[in-house]
Order: sequence, then structure tokens, then C-alpha cells
Amino acid sequence: MNTTLWQLLSTLAIIMGVCVVIALLGLLMLVRQIRQLRIPRDADFFTTMRYVPLPLVVLLDLLDFGLDIFSAPIMWMVLDRMGLPNLRNKAVIEALIPFTNVIPTFTASWLAARLFNLGEQHWSYAERYRELAGPRTIDMDDPRR
Repeated sequence: MNTTLWQLLSTLAIIMGVCVVIALLGLLMLVRQIRQLRIPRDADFFTTMRYVPLPLVVLLDLLDFGLDIFSAPIMWMVLDRMGLPNLRNKAVIEALIPFTNVIPTFTASWLAARLFNLGEQHWSYAERYRELAGPRTIDMDDPRR
């Protein structure tokens, strides 16, 4: 019985260690890409989730799985450096709740934001420009046309 429990615990520790290494390496590779995102400062949680790529949320869930409550300071620093304060606060709160590490909270939130159309819509720069420029009228009698 003791050897079975020891093998189970050592296997779980190895899996958690691999998750931490993959998460940290992946987050380091994503820093530049995430910093280039143009997320509005007043964006809520689901709007931010619509902007960030899927690998970021998967890596955050892997880090939470690998370290459980000890992932909170790492998530705080990483998301602060990436310029995602809205995600930072939610990630730290979720990481501080013990034994929620097996639930991929951020991946589920990312999927919910896209499936249920939560948060503000993405507007391209051209659509924003048209909206600011006001309505256009076309004069059919205009000789310049």
C-alpha cells in the first residue's frame, strides 16, 4: 500500500513539475506578443478575455495546476509585466483558493467569452474611424462621382 501511494504521489509531482516548466517557458515566449495587444484600459474581464490568445489562458491554468496557491505571486508578476491588470487580479484570487487548480478556470472563461459573446465586441480600427467620422451621405447628383 505504501509503495502504491508513493508511486502515485511521485507521478503527480512529476506531472505538476512538467506543467510548471511548460507554463513558465510558454509565458516567457508570449510576453512580447501580449504586450503588443491594444486592450482598452477600462476593459472588463470578459472583454480582456476576448483580446488575449488561447495559449495564454492555457498556460495560466497549467501554472495554477502545477503550483496551486503558490502560483499567485508568479501570476501577479507575469500578468503585471504583460500589462493585463484585469486578468492579474482575477488570476491571483483564483490561485489563492486552495484545490481549485484542477479546474481550468481561465480556459473555461475564455471559451465562455467567445461562445456566449460576453464582453464588448472587437472593433477594428477602420470601423472605429467610420464611427467617429459620422454618417456618410452620398449625393447622387454630385458631378464628382
